[in-house]
Amino acid sequence: MTDTESADTDGFDADQWREELRSHRAEKDDFFAEHPQSPIPPEERDDFESLDYFGPDPDYRVTATVEVHDRPDPVEMDVSAGPPQRYLRVATLHFELGDEERELAAYRQQADEDGLFVPFRDKTTGQQTYEGGRYMEFETEGELEDGSEMVVDFNIAYSPFCAYSETFACPLPPEENWLEVEVLAGEQA
Repeated sequence: MTDTESADTDGFDADQWREELRSHRAEKDDFFAEHPQSPIPPEERDDFESLDYFGPDPDYRVTATVEVHDRPDPVEMDVSAGPPQRYLRVATLHFELGDEERELAAYRQQADEDGLFVPFRDKTTGQQTYEGGRYMEFETEGELEDGSEMVVDFNIAYSPFCAYSETFACPLPPEENWLEVEVLAGEQA
């Protein structure tokens, strides 16, 4: 899809998507600048203007096929500070990015919770993006179904709070979620 196309056959409206992404980023910047629970240390908030982001790019908005794990495997994720945290690998997301098939594991801390947590590293990690990797989270409606499709939008990838303050402890993406491609989308370092 080119930047000049505003909608495709799946009903994707690029102009609306860009506006929603801009709005989401502005809300996040306001939270970081003003909210008492901001990860930006209080003494640095007056100088904070905004986070750095890659420009919106619909090429990093991909459709993934969901492979559901009926018996989720426990995964111990290392943490930036403190003991490892236990997650369950509930699904694997299969998609094409950079003209190659890729996959990312999706996790939950408990099998019965909603949403998917997808931490990842890519070829920008430690250079243009936070050295500990980035996260994506996706809401799920009902149970995941094997073979269903979902949109994975790397433009919403964000750095964990530990990127901004050492007072936070953040899970680090396991090696199975290290992508051998640059993901020039989402938050930058």
